[in-house]
Amino acid sequence: MPNAPDPAPAPREQRPRRVTIDPEGPLLVEGPVEVVGDDGRVIASRRFTAAICTCRRSRTYPWCDTSHRRRVRQDDEPEPDTDTDAGTDAATDQES
Repeated sequence: MPNAPDPAPAPREQRPRRVTIDPEGPLLVEGPVEVVGDDGRVIASRRFTAAICTCRRSRTYPWCDTSHRRRVRQDDEPEPDTDTDAGTDAATDQES
């Protein structure tokens, strides 16, 4: 029923919730989880583990949709090829 009161909350578990920090990905929190947004809105997840976006690129924010994988960091860019011998071909090698 739409106006029915919420059921009584379940007793708290003895063990604290586990939060796993991934420096290149989301914050993983054992569920169920309620997230309070900066606007005060409460968003709930009843999943076993909730992935909370930390890069703010997710289209389903505050939940992670793996948008962080498309981000390229400065130190991950390939370095230009500085080896001058790497581009030799067979014809050049035969002339010597």
